[in-house]
Parts: sequence; structure tokens; C-alpha cells
Amino acid sequence: MSYSLWCSSSLEAKNPHPEGFRSNRTKVPLPKASVLPVKKDEFHNCSYDAQRAVVASSSHLAAEKFQEVSKSKKKWGEINANRNLECVRTLLIDNYDSYTFNIYQELFVINKVPPVVVRNDEWTWEEAYYYLYEERAFDNIVISPGPGSPMCAADIGLCIRLLLECSDIPILGVCLGHQALGYVHGAQIVHAAQPIHGRLSEIEHDGSRQFDNIPSGRNSGFKVVRYHSLVIDEATLPKELVPTAWTCSSDTLSFLDTSYLIPDSYTNKGIQQMSMNYSPSYLGIESSLPSFHGDSVDSEKVLMGIRHISRPHYGLQFHPESVATNYGRQMFMNFRDLTVDYWQGLGQSSSNRKLNACMQKPQTVQPLKLLARRPFINKENHISHSSISNLLSLSRKSLRVQHLKLRWYKLDSLANKVGGSKNIFSKLFGNCNAEETFWLDSSSIEKGRARFSFMGTKGGSLWKQLTFKLSDERNGGHLSIANAHGNVTNMYLENGFLDFLEKDLSSIHCDDEDYQGLPFDFCGGYIGYIGYNLKVECGSASNSQKSSAPDACLFFVDNFLAIDHHNGDVYAVSLWDKSSTESSWLDDIQLKLLSLEFSVADINKEQQTWPPMFSPLKAGFTSEKSRDQYIQDVEKCLRYIKDGESYELCLTTQLRKNIDEVDPLNLYLRLREQNPAPYSAWLNFPREKLCICCSSPERFLQLDRDGILEAKPIKGTIARGSTPESDEQLKLQLQYSEKDQAENLMIVDLLRNDLGQVCDPGSVHVPHLMDVETYATVHTMVSTIRGKKHEDASPINCVRSAFPGGSMTGAPKLRSMEILDSLESCSRGIYSGSIGYFSVNGTFDLNIVIRTVVIHEGEASIGAGGAIVALSKPEDEYEEMILKTRATSRAVIACEINSMSSEITIHETAS
Repeated sequence: MSYSLWCSSSLEAKNPHPEGFRSNRTKVPLPKASVLPVKKDEFHNCSYDAQRAVVASSSHLAAEKFQEVSKSKKKWGEINANRNLECVRTLLIDNYDSYTFNIYQELFVINKVPPVVVRNDEWTWEEAYYYLYEERAFDNIVISPGPGSPMCAADIGLCIRLLLECSDIPILGVCLGHQALGYVHGAQIVHAAQPIHGRLSEIEHDGSRQFDNIPSGRNSGFKVVRYHSLVIDEATLPKELVPTAWTCSSDTLSFLDTSYLIPDSYTNKGIQQMSMNYSPSYLGIESSLPSFHGDSVDSEKVLMGIRHISRPHYGLQFHPESVATNYGRQMFMNFRDLTVDYWQGLGQSSSNRKLNACMQKPQTVQPLKLLARRPFINKENHISHSSISNLLSLSRKSLRVQHLKLRWYKLDSLANKVGGSKNIFSKLFGNCNAEETFWLDSSSIEKGRARFSFMGTKGGSLWKQLTFKLSDERNGGHLSIANAHGNVTNMYLENGFLDFLEKDLSSIHCDDEDYQGLPFDFCGGYIGYIGYNLKVECGSASNSQKSSAPDACLFFVDNFLAIDHHNGDVYAVSLWDKSSTESSWLDDIQLKLLSLEFSVADINKEQQTWPPMFSPLKAGFTSEKSRDQYIQDVEKCLRYIKDGESYELCLTTQLRKNIDEVDPLNLYLRLREQNPAPYSAWLNFPREKLCICCSSPERFLQLDRDGILEAKPIKGTIARGSTPESDEQLKLQLQYSEKDQAENLMIVDLLRNDLGQVCDPGSVHVPHLMDVETYATVHTMVSTIRGKKHEDASPINCVRSAFPGGSMTGAPKLRSMEILDSLESCSRGIYSGSIGYFSVNGTFDLNIVIRTVVIHEGEASIGAGGAIVALSKPEDEYEEMILKTRATSRAVIACEINSMSSEITIHETAS
């Protein structure tokens, strides 16, 4: 029996993939006799028809290898007796997915020992065989979800060999792993009737052990999250595979008609539930690939689970690890119990096991596997994983520790007396074009969204500016360091900027008691931005476009003011080296602050006038992509999604305008007035001719002094209404939107995965899922994810695990960024990166750079875009992108009008 499914999509048959994206992925069908994926660099020069030929040349190799493995397994079975399974050891194969560490967290909690995470191309079969059969280091295997198809070697890697040859080891395949289990035994993998990503279905099952203690059928409460475009065609299942679960119907459910679980240690509420209805819609994309049940969504149920009749191998098409899947943990517990029963039934033991120490201790985190994916594997010592704490301790020994002293004072309610933070910044730091100034500005504090603002300028002897630009030719980049005296040092960073920042922060020590009385976490340190292109230091393979602005720019801040917006208190904080003399800055700034109280009556509050709201393209902005081009890119995204290459793609573009005559600070003040946001920021780097006016409503990641990490992704946006009635109707429309729910849920699961790499097992939770927040011009759908940072994870490693923010990439993150790089015609630059602080006490708080005007060398650029999912409509996506630019472009236009009016007034006066 032979059959065909191609490694790449129908898009390639009709419209070749954009240049640069996976051009070496092959389209080679495989016979059942071989079931060995062909390498991705083979046949790429062959014609389309030639690539459809069946490849059988490797079948005899598979048979010979299988015989060798079988002989070794027999010997292995004779050696073992009475296996002790108090802690079940799992080998977790990561198919480059963005949900793998959600599975990791579940398995860690259930198995009482961390899984070992290995990417599907990280080990050879010989290495896997050694650990599985010689070292006997694992009790079961879990194969993760992932992008692509089980027919393609680039997508599935080692997994096919494991499913073929490890017939006597329990294996659970999830999504792509489930499809691979079917493919190995001869089932056809075809297009689903429609892609289902971030949407829920009710499940009925056969009552087998895989579903112990889980209800079945309609209204049973067994609802699961699905992320897939391909399915196993149940009609082609061979006799050795048995179907175990199906969707109850073709209908999908709204999230708001389900429940989600927060770990008991973080809430007493346990399960929270809401109910709503929805009206699903779908934009079909024509495809030449085989489709399951034709084009009808309502025809039949979809296969959701399988098991092998003689091997301990199981598959689940849905995602048990998703936050919105009910009974997800129970399914992993059932797999653990199946594993224990399997080995006990065989009378196996681990009495002769040769186990690495790091696999025996539940408290040891198996490598955190940051997205940079620098595996801490010493091949000579087999699975000998160095802990991040050891690496940091080694780096500290080679660094000179700088001991700093901190002093501060508080002026009660001063901000309320002098007209607020705007007047404080304008009076103290707004002169001389506000050069070398910063303002992390919580300009929207409603509903507890933010509380503190931080502001200042070039300070004392510790002040410096870091400017980093990635190299075009090799890894790393160029760093420029300008100190307070104007001296500049240049160096090349082979290991990149984040590595430098981590070592620099770890070399600074400040006594805890110095800042214990402060109600905020920032105690001095770095303030600035890291650009989107630093994704290459966080796991992304490359950048297709170079940023014209620096890829990172930060001030080291030693003197600053903090404003508490709850009560108007103003704090002055100063850092200095213990080996030097304290500066007079605290005394000087106190005199200036107190003088503001007496000059508040002299503040001239200008009457701001605003132009009407209209498209920025009608006001002189030019777009990198025309409307037709953007819509075509959305359609390409939909094809990628249909073919399983991604679940969600966050497509963006840039609008630009020359604004030589506009005052950047005035522009920012107008922007914060029109579009106040909790994570706004002003940054001025005159050495780089760069100003950033940011009104972001989105937190990327925060680490507080208690070690709690928090992300607050936004996915789902709709314009405000013109009347209270229409405004409330639009808010409900967003809340009920299945498309926006799917967008949000996918990114929530992605952020749970990112935090799961650096957080204690079981601590990652979602206290707020799909809340709708209202801002000046839009309603947005916001979720909150939190977790307790593991003690071995450094602050920079926490950032590496999650950067760039998943709400700006899509999922799976690495594959999605690869696709987006091939579609987007210009660098995102600072847009989609992060602005915020890295404090000397180990805390940080970073936003997502959206709703932002970047002024570089006299040109204003505004980035905008949106998440493309299977339910997206291309024209609507274009309109949403334009909507997101209106507040920022209107502020630019208002400043231009004001500048022209001032020039006319001056000219008339002179005349």
C-alpha cells in the first residue's frame, strides 16, 4: 500500500512559497514498507511529478535495523526485574512546538521527576537507542505537537524511528505525534474539512484505559482544545490501530462555554466558568491536498484518538495540555498509570539501571531548554545537563563585583500638588529637547492597570548608554558604551547583547535593606528597549531584514524619580558606588521638586486641538505594503495555516512619514493625552537621532521581587463606539467573537509554554483569561499568565524564554517567525520589541512595543498588524491593521498642524 502527502503545502503547487521560507522542504510520499521520512534536502530539484514517485529504497535498512533492535530488546528484558516506578521518567520529544513545555509542566507534576526534553533533530537514532535500551533511562516517551506534517523529515525528525522500533516502550503522541502514529502504520494523513486552531470540541470516547475517570459525549463536560489542519483519515486505519475518541459533532464551542483550571496553590476558586453562545464562521481556502469529508464542515465526526492493539502506543489529536481543555491532567495521569501497569505486567525492574544523577532527583530541573536551545549536553558524560545556576556562578567568578549603595526619600502627595507627572517631567527634564531622557509612563491607571512611573535624565557617575547593532556577517554584534563623561568604548560581542547584559547585571550588588522600604521594584539599572531582531538571540535562525535603528539601546540609570499614582507620592532614588563619594543629586532634585509647588499656578495649560480621525494614508503616510499586497499576504498566511505550518501568524507592516519640523516631546505629550496607556514610554537617544513615543497597553513580561513572572498578552481588538449603546455592543461583539477567542487562547497557551521553561512545576496559571479592557480608542481582549520563577533561572533567561512576545509572532513561534520573515518586506525594528527596565535587584518589567511612533533621523514610522487565524477574513485584517495606526498617526498629524500654525504666527508677527 502506498499513498501520498506532501511535506509542503498546496500553496507551493499554485503559488511557490515566498523566497527564503523552507525552500528545501521536500514533497516525497513514502511507502508503508519504509516509513522512514526522506531528508528535507532530497529531491528539491526534481519536478513536481517526479517528487510524487514512491521511495522504497530504504525499506531493507528499516527491516535490518528492526531485527537488531529486537535482539537487543530481548536481552534487555532478560536483564531487568522488579522495576521501581515511584517516579516515571519521560523522554519528551519536542517537534519545535510552542506548547511542549506545557506538557513538560504537566508531566513534571504527575511523574514527580522532570522529563528530559530533546528536540526531534537533537539526537541521532543511535543516541536515542543508547539512552532507551543501554542506559534504560526512560520509562515512556511523549511526542509533542508541532508544525507541518508527519510525512516530512524536517517536521518529524526522530519520531518516526521511535514509533517504528520502540514497540516495547509506552509512547503517547499528541497532535503531530498522533498523526505520526497513524502514518507509521499506514493510515492516510489528509486535510481536515477546515483548520481548527484554538477552538473547542466536545469529545466522546470508547471508555478505554486512556480515558479513565473522564466523562464522554455531549454535555458531559469533556471539552478539549484543538490545534490542527491535518487529520488521520479514519477510513484508512489499519487493523493494528483502533479508534478511541471522536468529536461529538462537527460543531465547535466557544471558550466562554467552558472552564479552566488554576492550580490550587494559587487560588481557592479552583474552576471558574462562564457561559455564552456564538455563531462560527469560516473562510475556506481552495487546496489541492486531499480533504477529509470533502468541503463540508457538518458531515461527520472527526477522529480524535487512537491506540495500537499490541503495542503500548497511544495518540490524541487534541491538546490535553491547553489551559482550556477539561480533564487534561487526568489524561496524562492515565498515561502514567498505563506506563506503570505495562512495566509491572512485564515484571521489569530498574535494579540494574545505570541512571544519571540528574534524572533521579525530582528537585533538579531537566534542562530549562530556553528557546535559544543551547542544550546543556555533554556527550562524553551522556545526559549530563549543567544547571543554569552553575553557569552563572562560573561567570560571576570571572567578573568584578560592583558594590552599590542606594539612598532615597519620599515627598508625600507632591504630584497631586504640582499638576501630576506630566508637569514634573516637562519642568525638570523637558528643556534642551529633553535629550538623553526617559519616562516609563503609567498614563492609564484605571482599574489598577499600573501604579508607578519612572523618569529622569543623564545622571551621576554610573550613568552610561549602551547601543547595540547586530552584525550582518556573523553571530553577535557591535556594542558602543558612552559614559557620563562622554567617553565612548566600542567592542564586538561574539555571544550577543543579552549575554553581555546578563553578565553585567550579575556583576552588580546592592544590599537588600537599601531598597526594602520602596513600594516599587525598580531600584536603578537599565532603562531602554530591545528590538524585535534580537529574536536571533532567543532561538530564531536569522533576520531577513536589517533594522535601520539600533537593535538595543539602554541607559544605565543611577538617579531617577518615581511617581506613585495611587496617592501622588514622589520618590527620589540615587545609586552610587560604595568606593566613591555620594553625589549631591538627591539634595538638588529635592529643591527643584519643592519649587514646583510654588510655580504650579504659572503653568500655562495649552488648549489642544485635534484633527478629525481618518486614515493615515490620506494624511501623507506611506505604507510598506499596499492594501492589495497586504490582503495577498493574509491569504498566503491562511494557506500556511491550512497546511499545518502554523496555528496563528501575526502579520505586520509599517507606515512612514517625514516629520523634520515636529517636536518629538510635544508629539509624545499629545499621544499620551489622546491614547493613555499603562505601559507608555518616552525615550530620547540624541546620539542615535532616535526618539520613541510609545502608548502601549500591553505588558510583555514582568518579574517582581517575589519571583513571580507575569505576562499580559493582548489578542483581539475592536474600535470604540460613537455612543454608549454602540460602544457596549462593540465590546460584547469582541467578547463573543470566536475568532478573537481563538487568537487569544493560542497566545495564552504559548505564553504558558514560555513561562513553563523557567518556572517551578505546577506554578504557571491563568488568573484572568480573555478579559475585555477598554481604552481611549479601542476595546481589547487581555489575558494574564503568572508563574513562580525557578531559582536557577536568571532574569535574562526568563526574557530569552519568551522574547519576542508571542502576541507579535504567532504559534508555533519559531516556524511562525520564519514564515513572517519571508512575507514582511521591511524590518520591524523597535516595533514588536520591548521597552522597560532591568533593575539591579534582579527584577524587570517590559512592555510590547505597539501603538508607537518611532522617530529616527527625521522619519516617523508606525508599525501595525494583526493575528491571522483560520477564521480570518483578509479585508477585515487590513482594516484592523489600519485601525491600530489611527491614534498614533493622528498625534503626528496634530503636531504637524500645530508646528505649521506656529510658523505662520511667527511669520505674521515678523511682518
